[in-house]
Amino acid sequence: NIALAEAIASSKNNFAVRELVDLLGTKDKALRSDALKTLYEVGYRSPDLIAPFISQFKNLLSSPDNRLVWGAMCAIDGITTAKPEAVFMILPQIMAAVDRGTVITRDHAVKTLTKLAAQERFARTAMPLLLEQLRTAPLNQLPMYAEMAATVVMPPDASTLRAILETRLPELPTAAKKKRVEKALKKLRAA
Repeated sequence: NIALAEAIASSKNNFAVRELVDLLGTKDKALRSDALKTLYEVGYRSPDLIAPFISQFKNLLSSPDNRLVWGAMCAIDGITTAKPEAVFMILPQIMAAVDRGTVITRDHAVKTLTKLAAQERFARTAMPLLLEQLRTAPLNQLPMYAEMAATVVMPPDASTLRAILETRLPELPTAAKKKRVEKALKKLRAA
């Protein structure tokens, strides 16, 4: 799947992308999963190729098949760099998927929110959603989310982010995780 994605991305093969998108509707679960994996791998390399199909990925966010949900979220994460406006428009569906999705779904939603929060035009909506993810993040994910949020937080939200991280810091089970959050806090205090 990765080799195919690399070939599709490097050749800018729109026809192959369309064929893969068409496979998302097949009844063959393995074929659907392979097509989705290839599509989100294409999206990591050349997001413009899969961006026209954001509505198909949005529709997969409500699938009862978790594999399709997190695969769609991976694709949407890739699309965010190319078409942030389109991703911004489907934030309600993204957040609904996070509420019932896997860790992979949440990880890519947080990456998506981080990319949106980095842009002033989306920050007022995306940053509160990102902060909420930090409040409720599983302990294993908290350091990574803290590092991402610390790179994009704007001054009005820095104190809120700092407070969330300071509150959650004692919950962390290992010294390594604490050190990562402390490093993010140090960056926030210096800003």
